Amino acid sequence: MKFRSALICALPLALMACAQQGTANEPAPSASQQAQDEVHPISGLKIIPVTVTKGKVKHVFRAELADSREAQGKGLMFRTELPDDAAMIFPSVPQTARSFWMKNTPLPLDIIFIGTDGRILNIAAMTEPYSLESVYSDGLTSGVLEIRGGLAAELGIGPGDLVEW
Repeated sequence: MKFRSALICALPLALMACAQQGTANEPAPSASQQAQDEVHPISGLKIIPVTVTKGKVKHVFRAELADSREAQGKGLMFRTELPDDAAMIFPSVPQTARSFWMKNTPLPLDIIFIGTDGRILNIAAMTEPYSLESVYSDGLTSGVLEIRGGLAAELGIGPGDLVEW
């Protein structure tokens, strides 16, 4: 009888140990995996890390990935805020010269044109909200990165810096 009651008491403990062991062996998702699975609450676009490297200094942005024609057409239109760690990345497929305007965009932006080598070609800094005047890349681009207006100068980001996503 004592053996039976001891077995009944030990069984739940053994099951709990097995359950805990199973979850302990599962690897925790990395920060980059979590970021890749994250979706922006306003745009619904996937958020990916984008790194701008100037010498030994790296700036990492949580960028909305505008990888469809529709997403690229809308961009950051109608947005009233953009945190300093946030951005939007527009891949250029195929690589081509790009132009952007600020139609329906109430925020000034720094529009960073990225060359085919991954380095910044030029920056249209502090673009004018709602402007229909286009800003242009200085050559073929692999992508365009938009950040809060004035932030590139504040961080010392400029032509020649490396952009990776």
